[in-house]
Amino acid sequence: MREGAGAAIERIDVYGYELTYAHGDYVMSSGRTVHRLPSTVVRVTTRDGAQGFGEACPLGPTYLPAFGEGARAAIRELAPGLIGADVTSLAGVHRRMDARLAGHGYAKSALDIACWDAFGRIAGQPVAALLGGALQEDVPLYVAIPLGPADRMADFVARERAGGIRNFQLKLGADPAEDAARVAAVLAVTQDGDAVIGDANGGWRRQDAIIAAGLMAGARRFRLEQPCPTLEECLAVRRPTALPMVLDEVITDLPTLARAASLDAMDHVNLKIGRVGGLLPARLMRDAAVALGMRLTIEDSWGGDLVTASVAHLAAGTPPGALFAASFMNDWTLEHVAGYRPRSAGGRGPVPTGPGLGIEVDVAALGEPLFTVVDPG
Repeated sequence: MREGAGAAIERIDVYGYELTYAHGDYVMSSGRTVHRLPSTVVRVTTRDGAQGFGEACPLGPTYLPAFGEGARAAIRELAPGLIGADVTSLAGVHRRMDARLAGHGYAKSALDIACWDAFGRIAGQPVAALLGGALQEDVPLYVAIPLGPADRMADFVARERAGGIRNFQLKLGADPAEDAARVAAVLAVTQDGDAVIGDANGGWRRQDAIIAAGLMAGARRFRLEQPCPTLEECLAVRRPTALPMVLDEVITDLPTLARAASLDAMDHVNLKIGRVGGLLPARLMRDAAVALGMRLTIEDSWGGDLVTASVAHLAAGTPPGALFAASFMNDWTLEHVAGYRPRSAGGRGPVPTGPGLGIEVDVAALGEPLFTVVDPG
């Protein structure tokens, strides 16, 4: 294992490519629609020649305080501060990033993941081992169902179920009665052993969310996710309903996770790696959520093969009883930079076993870097 100065970052290359949603338009509440998104890939190279890759792909400019060009601008600001950083010291990497730029966790995530990948290649170990160990060789997956007519959403679920998926996230957040009809249509084409989440992505006003929860009360195999944009509004919805509650967008770091848990705001957390700033903080939040008795969905906002591999490694260390599902987003997109690896089968996602992320990026397919930062010495 090479250590010390040889593990210091000497060069950072930043690439861009576009990801296309595999099923046409990805529709969420409040009129948010996605078809193509810019994704950013980071490559770090150490003085000894070890390389690591990471990826950041925000879900458009109106989902979270993040957007594609913002990731690139933030990485341009962050990268010079990481020249000379030791990729085997992720705490040191984060200390440098935080000293260089406040916030912008989605951009820091790409650099964090690239360092984990390089660290794993230096150590000859998969990232899952470095994160504490893999508890499962493959993980259950879920698929998101874009907001649309009830019959179309039910047909989408039926097709995915035929391919082995058993966990479904329905995009809701429109008229409560229409959303209740969407849920009923989907539940009619699922069976015992399947799970359905209704995700409003914070799109309901509090009153509408309470009405929707009432209309969906008693639905078997059903959970309600992020009905309103704030924690306080979600609490107001949780109090009068017996539906299990999932929180997503408002869980941005360990303090918000701890606060929400102290308020009994949820039973289940959707943990997005990019939203919390990378694998280092995500591991801490994963383990805290497990200790608090929460169930977890492990994923990211969007992305391709690199994001998918990162999700697989973090999900692998979640106890099977605590892991609801992960998302393999390279199943949701058409473009692939690492040979469509890891690749799902039968509703489960394999955890790569090679060193680092365990996938090989086709750098030639990425084209020329958008920009490069090198050690001036």
